[in-house]
Amino acid sequence: MNPDELLRQLGELATSLGPAVRPAGTDDLLRSLTETARRLFGAAACSLALLSEDESELIYTVAAGQGAENVTGMRIPASRGIAGWVVQSGQPIAISNVASDPRFAREQAEQTGYIPQAILAVPVETPARLLGVISLLDRDPRRPGAEQDMALLSLFADQAALALASVERFSHVGRVLLDALAKAAVGDDLAGALRQAADRLPTADADLAELAATFAALARHGAAERRLALAVLRDVADYVERRPPRPR
Repeated sequence: MNPDELLRQLGELATSLGPAVRPAGTDDLLRSLTETARRLFGAAACSLALLSEDESELIYTVAAGQGAENVTGMRIPASRGIAGWVVQSGQPIAISNVASDPRFAREQAEQTGYIPQAILAVPVETPARLLGVISLLDRDPRRPGAEQDMALLSLFADQAALALASVERFSHVGRVLLDALAKAAVGDDLAGALRQAADRLPTADADLAELAATFAALARHGAAERRLALAVLRDVADYVERRPPRPR
């Protein structure tokens, strides 16, 4: 195997395994953030929608309160609705009467089983890019200090962005690994080869990433669960190896 191929495989392996070693509890943290925000603001609901990898859609990842079960997993075009406006503009927004606002996506709201009267939404972003939107539905505007709600919700958005940025680093751990090796390499030729290998790495396969993350979640329950998951994976791998090749 030539050195370039070895570096490529090393990077791809690291990227595929990244979700398996990422810190546990990120999803629980995001759910806790939305529930805490809902309670703190006296809101009917709170949700976090994240941009898809190609940034064409908003995916409602976690939610708390009215319609939470129906909204979780919902996808809408990234240019649609109040949340879409926040993504396109990068600006927070507060609307007291959504029914009179042309940006309100009533059809999507009806699918959740809850149609709000008011929305407060702020972008979730890192210094590098915008990740999504956190939205409050029908918060209590009569609470003491309610005039500071937009600034306070932005703090919740910052916490969500920190958690998401941590997960993203593990999703690209192959590139991080090769970049780190390039910085530590002795000699321009080796450093250059490592950087080229990092630049050529494909995006992590979503199915493999989910498989690795699922295996990691099972493994955290104990040795018995880890052995069971490993046995199932080995059986699947053996079956695939024995299966006749599919016609092209």
